[in-house]
Amino acid sequence: MEVNADFSKRVVVHAARLPWSPSPIVGVERRMLDRIGGEVARATSIVRYAANSHFSAHTHGGGEEFLVLDGVFSDEHGDFAAGSYIRNPPTSRHTPRSAPGCTIFVKLWQFDSADRAYLRTDTAQMRFLPAPGRPGVDILPLYQDARETVRLERWRAGADISLQDPGGIELLVLDGAFSDGGERFEAQSWLRLPAGSALTARAGVEGCRVWVKSGHLARPQTAPSAA
Repeated sequence: MEVNADFSKRVVVHAARLPWSPSPIVGVERRMLDRIGGEVARATSIVRYAANSHFSAHTHGGGEEFLVLDGVFSDEHGDFAAGSYIRNPPTSRHTPRSAPGCTIFVKLWQFDSADRAYLRTDTAQMRFLPAPGRPGVDILPLYQDARETVRLERWRAGADISLQDPGGIELLVLDGAFSDGGERFEAQSWLRLPAGSALTARAGVEGCRVWVKSGHLARPQTAPSAA
């Protein structure tokens, strides 16, 4: 399966407008943003767990990164409320579940194969700091290595936003809204900009909060079987 698999192109998905598609597990649904591969895939998705649903125990051969958007996600490692940012490296194993239900933004099979570092961060307990040289922007760093930078950004109402990275940019709107080229981006709107491109946007009257990853799209993006 291929969904938005040409990484040389700008891609926009207003995911909140998409229907939910069933996964192989009853009670777990998803909105696919990009994907290369079958059920084991290099994938970016928004996944919804119904109350009292659970996923089968499984190993993440290529790692898993996710941000809890609402509800509470649970596994053997703990209970993770909205705002939790988790990185489970390649070879990690768990049995996901949710008692109240939850929605997560998740990326699979996009780690360095040698990475073995776990990360569990509660962003609700962290502070945004002013971004140097970027008026109207506050940043909450989440993760950085030689391959990528991951952060939350808060854009104040009406702020003019400029983002550029030679390695590409990916962002998800968490709340609020912004406009780019006459197009409005709201909660669950996802934008992927290829290597060498830039974003010029304006935050809406309510401001905006976004998840941002940059630097990671200059490398080949392949299915697990081809990795």
